[in-house]
Amino acid sequence: MTERKFEALNVPPDALEKGGVEILRASVVDGAVSIALRRAFDDPFTWGVLLVDLARHAARVYAMETEFSEEEALAEITAGIQAELDDPSDPGSTQAIN
Repeated sequence: MTERKFEALNVPPDALEKGGVEILRASVVDGAVSIALRRAFDDPFTWGVLLVDLARHAARVYAMETEFSEEEALAEITAGIQAELDDPSDPGSTQAIN
C-alpha cells in the first residue's frame, strides 16, 4: 500500500511577518479540485478581483516554468474561465464546515 501524503504550500512570507487570515486553500485530490474557503469580503465583487489576481500569478508561474509567455498563459486561463462559465463541466457542491 502506497503512503498518501499531502503536499502543502508554505505560508507567504508577508503573512508570516504581518499576520493575516487564510481565505482559500485549494488541493488536487484524485484528479479533482478540493477547496476550503472563507467568505472573507462583504462584497462578492472583491472575489472577482481576487480571482483575476490568482490568474495573473498563475500566468507568471507558467511563464517562469514552461514555454508559455505570461500573456499566452493568461489568455489560456481566461479561455478556460470563460468555457467553464459558459458550460460548467462539474458545478460541484458546497458544504458549511465549522
